[in-house]
Amino acid sequence: MASSPCSTAGGTNFDCGLEIKTRSVEQTLIPLVSQITTLINHKDKLKKTERTLRAIQKVGQAVSVAVGRFVAVGEAIALENEELKEEMSHACFEARKAGTAIAQLTDVCGVERSEADGRSTVFSDRTGMVKAARMLLSSVTKVLVLADRIVIKQIISSRNKVLVTLQQLEQVSTFQEFVQIFSQFGNEMVEFAHLTGDRQNDLKDEKKKARMAAARAVLEKCTMMLLTASKTCLRHPDCESARINKDAVFQRMRLALDQVIEIVTDARTSGESKALPMSIYAGIKDFKVQVEGLRDSLYCVPCDAVAAQLEALVEQTEDFTDSAYTSHEQRESILQLCLITRQETQQLISTWSRAQQSVKAKEVTEEVELAILKTCQSVSELRRELHKVAVGRASELLKLHCDHLVLQALKAASGEGNLEAVAEYGRTLTEQREQLVETCRLLCHISGTEPLEITCIHAEETFHVIGPQIISAAQTLALHPNSKIAKENLDVFCEAWESQLSDMAILLKEINDVFEGRRGGLSPQSPKHSANLKTVKAAKLDAEEQTTIAKLGLELRLLTSDVDSELERWEEQKQEHEVVRQCQSMSSVAYSMYLFTRGEGLLKTTLDLFHQAEVHRPSNSLVDEEKMLVLSEMERLAASCQQLQVCAKTLVQGKSATFQKVDTSIQNTKGIMTVLVSLLPLCNKLIRKSKSERSSLGSPQHWRERQISTPVKEDALNVKGSNGFGVKSLEQHMANMTFLESK
Repeated sequence: MASSPCSTAGGTNFDCGLEIKTRSVEQTLIPLVSQITTLINHKDKLKKTERTLRAIQKVGQAVSVAVGRFVAVGEAIALENEELKEEMSHACFEARKAGTAIAQLTDVCGVERSEADGRSTVFSDRTGMVKAARMLLSSVTKVLVLADRIVIKQIISSRNKVLVTLQQLEQVSTFQEFVQIFSQFGNEMVEFAHLTGDRQNDLKDEKKKARMAAARAVLEKCTMMLLTASKTCLRHPDCESARINKDAVFQRMRLALDQVIEIVTDARTSGESKALPMSIYAGIKDFKVQVEGLRDSLYCVPCDAVAAQLEALVEQTEDFTDSAYTSHEQRESILQLCLITRQETQQLISTWSRAQQSVKAKEVTEEVELAILKTCQSVSELRRELHKVAVGRASELLKLHCDHLVLQALKAASGEGNLEAVAEYGRTLTEQREQLVETCRLLCHISGTEPLEITCIHAEETFHVIGPQIISAAQTLALHPNSKIAKENLDVFCEAWESQLSDMAILLKEINDVFEGRRGGLSPQSPKHSANLKTVKAAKLDAEEQTTIAKLGLELRLLTSDVDSELERWEEQKQEHEVVRQCQSMSSVAYSMYLFTRGEGLLKTTLDLFHQAEVHRPSNSLVDEEKMLVLSEMERLAASCQQLQVCAKTLVQGKSATFQKVDTSIQNTKGIMTVLVSLLPLCNKLIRKSKSERSSLGSPQHWRERQISTPVKEDALNVKGSNGFGVKSLEQHMANMTFLESK
């Protein structure tokens, strides 16, 4: 428990016997540890002035009151969770008992009289105070850890609900059934996203945080893929490529759900814990530690292990030298540096061996020191060259594929039904995928931190999986070139590929930052945008602020999706009404804010966000009959837009004020989107009614045909009931954002 706040308190050990894995538990304990330390570490011969006595009594009372409140919460939790009732009740009893003991020991007013009456105080019974403090910290920590188990239970329960609904979605055979179940699935995924997002921010272990972030990214992106892949399969039930495409999405979602549970429970569903493969960076770091450790083990530890460790390291460099994409010059440079490091290591071993035989010779000891320095320098040069090769390869690939020509050609060939061209471009994409997968593996070797290694592995797995999915989606469209849903499905998978390339560019920058010793930035997700701030001082959001912004972003995304779904219902009327164009612009503003909360999109800094928030007030260009019914909603909308404008233009200074401004801007935007969700269907209904009345003198047969509707259309999957997962394509959103920013 070296990392626990319970471990030490002013030199006194308070081992509570429980591992603390979350920041919230740790932060709850820190004030208590501080107060108890104050009580225990008083000087034995402290002058017992009135001021000292009052101070000690005040601290003791504060501890007692805090424990009382804390225990009340713990007892309430015990009543609501039968399986933990016994353990929680016992821990609460121990905490209350310890709190009472501390209150009695710190009741020191009239201390001489108390001790004369035989009653112990903090001055007369130091051992009793230490015992009570240990009991209190141990019991309080146990209550917190038990409460944390409730959180884990909630996440597991949420995951189980998602799995059940996921299985139902996989087995549906009609659009009607799919719409109903997907709506439920959307609600369950939002709940799961909230719970896991809170948990991710609360974890102390950076590796677990990185793994959780990777799993949650998979689930978020796969939700949209699941929607379009399932719709395509329902539309074309006999298409084998559509089935393959859908099955791959469901399988990937299940694996991501399992990974989340493995992280929160510290267990693997399939056996032993899976360790990360040793990277070259980690191997070099360990090798240097062993080499430098020879200074202190000159007379007792053989250095044969150093040579064996180097050979294992050199063997790993074969991932670079055996690659078909490594140039001849780069390969020769790596091999030469490996040879030099071997020679320096052998020289070190020889010098070290001589030093063992001549321990009194000062010059020999200096030779060992020089050999150690040369060996460390040579292996550092090797690391620098490997970093240069991996980063150079990644940069070239990103530059080569930034225009996404292969994806565009694949889309075009699929839309034309050209299966032969689809196969050819599919082979090109497969080769591109292999290059990216191998490059991610090389980046993992030199990434510099375990969280970045995990992110590299996630990128490698994503490219590996999405490549074949794009090809199967393209094959489906080529077989059904007139299918709107098959085209939408291919677009979604291509967007996921493009998004991963963007993520790889950010990852590359972060790896370089670690290598060059740079840190910092301003983003709710990660410090990835510091280069864009120029004269603005960068600030990292804390865990609570990250959670707040992430939740707001998710809620905003759902509202924008609902607005977009309502806009889809306008069909041929989209360009006829100013209200639609205004709503499209507002939706794009809101969506760009959502992307900002994820550290994505065109908004890179808070200044960009505030500029985007300066939206125009909507015009009242509705026909007379519409004005009468929607006037109140329009007034609400105008007021909300004005509030957002005022907030965006308000000058603030400092991190706290800036965060508050971001929070208020997003809240105001949420208000606007909420009004739009209720306003759009009302306008649509009135317009349809108006058109229907104007054409009521037409053919009775024509009118009757218009009233007959199919049970469920594909577009019904994008209605409000889908809980916000029927989002417009990212390409459309980005186009609208660019237009807004250029105004």
